[in-house]
Amino acid sequence: MTNPEPGEKQLLKRELGFFDLTLFYIAGGLSLRWIATAAAAGPSTILVWIFACLFFFVPLAASVLELSARYPQEGGLYVWTQRAFGDFSGFLVAWMYWMSNLPYFPAVLYFGAGSLLFAFPHGQKLTNSSNYYLLFSLACLAVITLLNVRGLKFGKWLNSLGALGSWLPIIILLILAGISVFRFGSATKFTVATMTPHASLRNAIFWSTVFFAFGGCETGSFMSEEIKNARRTIPRALIVSGILLAGSYIAGTIALLVALPSAEISGLGGFVSAVQVMCARLGLPWIVLAIALLVALNSIGGAASFLSSTSRLPFVAGIDRYLPKAFGKVHPKWGTPWIAVISYGVAGMLCALLSQAGSTVQSAYDLLVSMSIITYFIPFLYLFFAMIRLQREPFPQGAPRLPGGRPVAIVLAVVGLLTTSLTIVLAVIPSSDEPHKAIAIAKVLGSTFLLIGAGVAVFWGTTWRRRNTEGVTRPHD
Repeated sequence: MTNPEPGEKQLLKRELGFFDLTLFYIAGGLSLRWIATAAAAGPSTILVWIFACLFFFVPLAASVLELSARYPQEGGLYVWTQRAFGDFSGFLVAWMYWMSNLPYFPAVLYFGAGSLLFAFPHGQKLTNSSNYYLLFSLACLAVITLLNVRGLKFGKWLNSLGALGSWLPIIILLILAGISVFRFGSATKFTVATMTPHASLRNAIFWSTVFFAFGGCETGSFMSEEIKNARRTIPRALIVSGILLAGSYIAGTIALLVALPSAEISGLGGFVSAVQVMCARLGLPWIVLAIALLVALNSIGGAASFLSSTSRLPFVAGIDRYLPKAFGKVHPKWGTPWIAVISYGVAGMLCALLSQAGSTVQSAYDLLVSMSIITYFIPFLYLFFAMIRLQREPFPQGAPRLPGGRPVAIVLAVVGLLTTSLTIVLAVIPSSDEPHKAIAIAKVLGSTFLLIGAGVAVFWGTTWRRRNTEGVTRPHD
């Protein structure tokens, strides 16, 4: 990694403390859309949640905990992969990760837009309006970008609102489910047969999205030099948010299933539509308005957390000159990588525009989710390999480490590698109701290889230009 421009990284401001970072993780990691998706698939998904938590989230959080304690530099995953495997791997991982979040932004905001419609009497008329979903996404991304340009001091409030938009709906859901069970009994039978996951094309994409739902704990480390006492703050925030995250997903799914049959839970506004049915049965229709607004906030907060954190990857790549020099600039007054933030926000808006080209809302949403999952999980393969490879380096004195040390770290990384590989394979399989399965697979794989190829071309093109202008590649730290 090349030396930063004098004064650039030093201009970054440490704005995030333990409470801020915990809310950040919750806003980015806890998305209510996955609770609705899980409940729609039936009671067997409860075991899938538990499996994903134990065999993906725990290894991922443990790897992030250890690697961020070893190397608490801005860029996180970029720095770890670069240190373990060199510049090319570091850049390619960062490229895939920030590209994976471009389709994530409109996908999560589509869910928020669909949920918001339940807050208005005639809102459902816009359910199939592509223009409505597009304008909502563009407006939200513009606000998120502007706030993050001004600094994490302002941007973190969106994360806090996003966390609030996940906690309150789940608490209300649990209360409504309890009342519903008391008055009507459980709408779902929980037996060994119904809770046993079955392998099928229909379930494959769901299993991959459950693993996807547990992603996000790696993002805080991208902003390590903007976190107060990052070596200790990141592990503490990870542990607290991780417990809340897993508990919320499992409890929320159970609550929806005891209140409603899984067949009544579906669509882009699945969570709110399910709550609407519950409230109608209980004679509490006014609650739907509050839930709809909170769920929209949850989606906006999730998009905000990933934009603010992931924009730090092109920032450090700009410092290393693998992207234009401007990406590595910090605003002298606001202390933010403002050009990287603006560029990433604009790229997200362009992705929202392209996603609607010749597509219905639902088909655009499904394609965005599939693209996000594959390009998002490939960097995790590098992360777990880096976790294993970097065990050979001495551990910093006084930094928090995993109990059990090197053997436990390697075992967890291997488990993470296996489940990540499984998730990538499952994400390629189209849903059973997809009429053109071969075309759907070609779209997902084609877009993935196109993104990877573009990253390779950018890296080698930049390397070639630097060799011709400087004579040699700059030395590494």
